[in-house]
Amino acid sequence: MSLPRSITVGGKEIPVPVTLGDRFAYWRNPEAGLARWQARARLAIAGGYSGADRTRRANQLGWRREMDAATAILPDLGTLREESQDLARNNGIASGALALNVTKVVGRGLVPKAQIDRQLLGLSDEQADAWERQAEREFHLAADTVEIDAERKLPFGLLQGLAFLRTLEDGDILVNLPRITRPGSPYRLKLELIEAARLSNPDWLPDTDRRAGGVTTDEHGAPVTYHVCNRHPGNRRRTGDGSASFSWSALKAFDSAGRPLCLHLYDKRRPGQPRGVPYLAPVIELIKQLGRYTDAEVMAAVVNGMFSVFIESDIAGAQVGWSPAPNIGNPDGDAALQTDPTGLELGYGSVVELPAGMRANTAAPGRPNQAFDGFVLAVLRQIGMALELPYEVLIRHFSTSYSASRAALEEAWDYFLRRRHWLAVSLCQPVYEAILGEAIARGRLQAPGFGADPLITRAWLGSLWIGEAPSALDPVKEIEAAERRVALRLTSRSEERSRLVGGDWEACLPQIAREEQAIRTHGLQPVEPKAPAAMNEPESEEDDDAID
Repeated sequence: MSLPRSITVGGKEIPVPVTLGDRFAYWRNPEAGLARWQARARLAIAGGYSGADRTRRANQLGWRREMDAATAILPDLGTLREESQDLARNNGIASGALALNVTKVVGRGLVPKAQIDRQLLGLSDEQADAWERQAEREFHLAADTVEIDAERKLPFGLLQGLAFLRTLEDGDILVNLPRITRPGSPYRLKLELIEAARLSNPDWLPDTDRRAGGVTTDEHGAPVTYHVCNRHPGNRRRTGDGSASFSWSALKAFDSAGRPLCLHLYDKRRPGQPRGVPYLAPVIELIKQLGRYTDAEVMAAVVNGMFSVFIESDIAGAQVGWSPAPNIGNPDGDAALQTDPTGLELGYGSVVELPAGMRANTAAPGRPNQAFDGFVLAVLRQIGMALELPYEVLIRHFSTSYSASRAALEEAWDYFLRRRHWLAVSLCQPVYEAILGEAIARGRLQAPGFGADPLITRAWLGSLWIGEAPSALDPVKEIEAAERRVALRLTSRSEERSRLVGGDWEACLPQIAREEQAIRTHGLQPVEPKAPAAMNEPESEEDDDAID
């Protein structure tokens, strides 16, 4: 008998190297040689990582197999959307996390600051400034009214928030860019938001390599067609013609010139990923369990607070025709509520008379639970890690020192800025380019060479998207630090204004000049700001006290 050179695990044959020393050890002492071979077999199965060793008990609880992005996501996507939407409707932690994202990332909407390539286009600073101001005027003309919305409900700033919210809650959203002519609207471009559930394979056909989750792709994986159902699958109302059937439309992703006709918004995490995953997907179960635990603790505290007095009578026959007191379970005295005659309910300060032979056994829930707050915070830390939000920011409560609270805010803003950049690239910039393209085509903007040369076209479409500034725990310290950075020429005034209060620095200069002129006209003296503390002085302990 010789040592096997392979072993079969899970239907897969894994080679086991057998050396000359192994064979000699087995010939000399079969038991020792077999033990040596078994060690080599375990190493072959596990490789160099103990996490892959299937002989360890921790790795035997379920067999995990590697899957491509579509196989891993699409079978569970419908359930994940349903669970995510339910949490958004009924769970404070989930709805708060989603609202926090929209407020911090989008706020009142990202605003473009035109930045054309002046050198490439051969424009002077005065000519470039004038063109950028006119381009921004045309964009706001098209985007700052409800006419940009195909449903005529929201301007572009609020549409950004809605699209981002649906992307977080559902995993993705489709933004169609139809051209619709309407009286009073100088631009035909409209935005039609299509919910993720409507993006599906025609007639609910199974997925294939080239069509999965309602998206048809080419041989390189680029989207070609989006298949959109005429109605939401959860819509059980009949259509205007009385029909309750479903039909599908094929929306092209790009036109013949390569310009986008539909924008598919989702956070792509893997190559070949056809659809997005809800933001709450990794913590759905954890949030649900924490919600159940919170409900149980609240109910226990309510029961503990309902102190009732039970009166027992041992007089025979005294309770003939007895029925529970009418106030049991109805402490507010509502006459419309009837007491359940089959049992007793606790009430606020109730006095309950019991029939002869009955005993009242009270339970002591021991609530409020002193460990409740610490346990919830421990779970929230785990939820915050999965959502890329420090738990102080997630629950909007800063009870630690100034330095720790500021670190939490800066950590959160790293995430918010990444999301803001994603939104600007995925939604805002394509809409901006579509509006300016239409303005140039209609002659409202003059852009020589636009459309003829891709480099020239890109030079006319440059822009920077500006959002609202992050929150400041101590505005005085933030302003002093900004003043110091500008004095050392580490940053510009435009960057510091965007960081502190948001908005465009140059846009507010004319108003500042007018205000200063009015102050001088009325003979008032400008208010000099208080000199900042020396930058080289160490931070006092009072500056780092706990924030209440």
